[in-house]
Amino acid sequence: MAAVDVTAGRDVPQRVRALLGDAAVLVIDGQERAAEGGETFTTVDPATEQVLAEVALASAGDVDAAVQAAKGAHLDGRWRQLDPAKRARVLLQVADVLARDAGEIGWIDTLDHGKPLKMARAEMLSASDCFRYFAGLVDKPMGDVIPSRQGRFVYSQREPVGVCAQIIPWNFPLLMAAWKLAPALAFGNTTVLKPAEQTPLSALWLVRVLSEAGVPDGVVNLVQGPGEITGQAMIEHPDVDKIAFTGSTEVGRHVMRTAADHLAKVTLELGGKSPNLVFPDAGDLDRVARRAAFACFYNAGEVCTAGTRLVVDATIHDEFVSKVAAAADVTAVAPGWFEGATMGPLVTGEHRDRVAGFVESATGEGAQLVTGGERPEELDTGFFYRPTVVDGVTPTMRIAQEEVFGPVLAVQTFDDEDEAVALANDVSYGLAAAVWTRDLGRAHRVASKLEAGTVWVNTYGDLDTTVSFGGVKQSGIGTELGPHAVEAYTQPKSVWIAT
Repeated sequence: MAAVDVTAGRDVPQRVRALLGDAAVLVIDGQERAAEGGETFTTVDPATEQVLAEVALASAGDVDAAVQAAKGAHLDGRWRQLDPAKRARVLLQVADVLARDAGEIGWIDTLDHGKPLKMARAEMLSASDCFRYFAGLVDKPMGDVIPSRQGRFVYSQREPVGVCAQIIPWNFPLLMAAWKLAPALAFGNTTVLKPAEQTPLSALWLVRVLSEAGVPDGVVNLVQGPGEITGQAMIEHPDVDKIAFTGSTEVGRHVMRTAADHLAKVTLELGGKSPNLVFPDAGDLDRVARRAAFACFYNAGEVCTAGTRLVVDATIHDEFVSKVAAAADVTAVAPGWFEGATMGPLVTGEHRDRVAGFVESATGEGAQLVTGGERPEELDTGFFYRPTVVDGVTPTMRIAQEEVFGPVLAVQTFDDEDEAVALANDVSYGLAAAVWTRDLGRAHRVASKLEAGTVWVNTYGDLDTTVSFGGVKQSGIGTELGPHAVEAYTQPKSVWIAT
C-alpha cells in the first residue's frame, strides 16, 4: 500500500499560524516575555514529526516571578475583591470567545496533540461550558450562622485559598486548563499555570483570551517547561497555597510528598485502569461493542478514564470480542485534519514505543493478540499505532495492572457476578468503571460494589461540568467540576463576635 502524505489538506488558520511563530513567551504579571535565560524547547506535531514552535522554558527564577506576581495580586485583592457580578461577567466573556473561536482554537490542539479536529473543536465547546458554569457559581459559596453559647454571634464564610499552582496534562490541553482555571478564578484565587511540555500551545491562547476578557494582570500567570524543572519549582515554592495536578500516579505521589514540606493543599487527578463490565443481558451486542471500542480508543486511548479492561461474561466472550475487534479495525486512523479521521497519532514517539511495549509484554506472558499491535502500514510518518485488542489477559499480567494510556484493550473473562466485581476491583486504581446489563437490580448492586469515583451504566465516558469528577484509591485525592469544586478552591473561616 502506498504511503499517505500526512501533510495533505492541512489548511491552518492564519491566527493559529501566528501563534506558532510567537509562542516563545511566558506570561508573568500580565507581560509576555522570554524566559530569564532565553532558553526554549520545541513542540512537535505528532502526525508529521515536524517542529511546530519554539516555546519559552521557564527556570526556577521565572517560576518565582510568576508566584510573586500571583501572590501580589492575591494580597491586594484586585480579583478576589472584585464584585462577584463583575467576576462572573469576565468568565462569561471567556466562555463566549471559546465558543465563537472553537474552530480556530481546535486546530491548536489538533496540531500539538494529534487529536481529530472534530473532537478538538468539541473540547473547545466543553471548555466554554466549563467557564459558563463556574461563572454561575461565583456568588454561590455561602457561609452559615452557627448557634453557639449566649453572648456570641458566630458565622462562617468561604474565602479563596490563595495562590494556586496548576499543572495540566497533555491529553486534553485546553480543556484541562479550563477545568483548573475556571473554578479557581470563579472563587477569587490567583494562579500559576503550567501546561504539559508536549502540548504547551493552547494554554497561551487561553491566557491571552483571559487577559482580553478583563482578568487583571498577575491573576493568571503562564510558565512552560518540563516537569523536572518548571513543575518542580512550582510544587516546592513556599508561597504556593494550593497545588492542583493532573497526571500520572507516580508523579502525583511526588507532588504530594513535596507539598508536605510547606503544607500546601493538594488535589490530584491521577491514573486509571478502568474496567468495562459486560454481562450476558447487555442487550444489543453490536451497539455495546461499538461503545466498548469507543471507551478504549477515543483520543487514541490517551484518556485517564479509558475503558482499557474489557471484563466480559464467558458465555458471550467469543462473539463479543469479535465484534469489538471489528470495531477496532474500522477505526479511521489518520492525521487529525483528515476528513473522517476518528483517531490520530500518539503524542510522542517515545510514548508510542511505551504503548507497544505493553503489547509485547502481554503476548510474552501468554495473552493473545486479536488485532492491531502495529503501526498502520500506510502511515510511515507520525506516531501512529493501530487500535489493539489483547485477549486472554490474567490479573497478574502487567497489562492488567498498569496504565497503558494508549489504544490497547485488555480482555478478561468472568463466570459470575462476584468474579466480575473481583476482577474489576483487582487493581490499585479507582477512577471510573462501567456496567452493561438490562437487569436494574444488578446495575445498582454492581455499581455500589465497584471501587471507582465514576460508574456508568449502559454507557461510557459521559462527563458534564455540572457533575463532580474524581477518583479513589491510587487515582487521586479531591474532586474537580460540579458544586464540590468549591471545596477545592475555597477554605472556610469562622468568625466569633462578642455581643
